[in-house]
Amino acid sequence: MNLHEIRHWVFDMDGTLTVPVHDFPAIKRALEIPPQADILGHLASLPAAEAAAKHAWLLEHERELALGSRPAAGAVELVRELAGRGYRLGILTRNARELAHITLAAIGVADCFAVQDVLGRDEATPKPDPAGLLKLANAWDVAPQRMVMIGDHLHDLSCGRAAGARTVLVNLPDNPWPDYSDWHLPDCFALRALLQW
Repeated sequence: MNLHEIRHWVFDMDGTLTVPVHDFPAIKRALEIPPQADILGHLASLPAAEAAAKHAWLLEHERELALGSRPAAGAVELVRELAGRGYRLGILTRNARELAHITLAAIGVADCFAVQDVLGRDEATPKPDPAGLLKLANAWDVAPQRMVMIGDHLHDLSCGRAAGARTVLVNLPDNPWPDYSDWHLPDCFALRALLQW
């Protein structure tokens, strides 16, 4: 299936639609998480009270980042192009859903996404698990094979592959995960250009 035949697009948010601002090593130091550990995975393994306190810190830290979000190159133009074509658009992020809405408003594309089509870490098992993508497929009544997952990280691509969707890697000059990506574009301007034929 060619990309221009796919009308159901799901985006990662941080680093995909926005300029990445998370300093993950600093977050891990602040939360006393081992450098090699996955932040959400580590927090899930903690005793409930400790996990809740660290999740609360993370939420507030990420809220400040969300308020100052800036769009990645070509992201606004791409999203508006797709919305204008009547495509169904979703967000699947490892961030919190409420912060995803703040971020989308900050970069000026909140009106392109139905509220219920923005899924965060509390609405489905976080990527790379495919649960969120499958939840959107079910809600949209579309086969995952007729969807595309767009992201800037292996988590996004692995999620798409596991769900059976097509995958696009953006915002990286090189492709370190060719086995997981159907397309690799340097930015969202290039991805939009791919649709202009």
